[in-house]
Amino acid sequence: MSGVVYVVDDDACFRIAIQGQLEKTGYRVVAYASAEQLLEERPDENGPGCILLEVRMPGLSGPALQSRLLELGSTLPILFITGYADVTTTVKALKAGADDFLMKPVQSDELLRAIERALARHRAALDVKRGFDVLQGRLATLTPRERQVFVLIVRGKINKQVAHELGTAERTIKAYRQRVMQKMKARSLVELVLIGERLGVSARDD
Repeated sequence: MSGVVYVVDDDACFRIAIQGQLEKTGYRVVAYASAEQLLEERPDENGPGCILLEVRMPGLSGPALQSRLLELGSTLPILFITGYADVTTTVKALKAGADDFLMKPVQSDELLRAIERALARHRAALDVKRGFDVLQGRLATLTPRERQVFVLIVRGKINKQVAHELGTAERTIKAYRQRVMQKMKARSLVELVLIGERLGVSARDD
């Protein structure tokens, strides 16, 4: 199994036990004794991972860390774990985007299933991000005029309308459009429009 599990718990015995259990299963584990320590030594979000986070800790609590990570733009799924049943905290954490809420002592099978679900979600999110980054890289290769043509095409303009708006000949726009298609690696007009929508190209983008 691939992926990193970041364990945040002030209980040293729990950290040691859970680390040994998960490493035997094939996961890499990074353990933190506090929420503050995780913020100081931020996890690597470029590979699949998830956070196994205790709710109640001295200093910054689990939910408070969740809020802080959301503010920082973290995409790592969070699995809360606690020995105290608290419906209000559970509901708030799940509404804020937590993947799961586990009760100590958690069964090994239940924990592993929850971790694998979280890692699968993070892998999917990373794939989406990488795809978006590729498209942004292609967009950056367009010249200013090619970008103008791209935006107008995405807005639904035909060659004649684009030529009129940019004050040039229609045959010139056809040439630009062909170069845009090649640079963006779009096999059809529909695909080019979908790429533009995915990149968030707006009607006011010029």
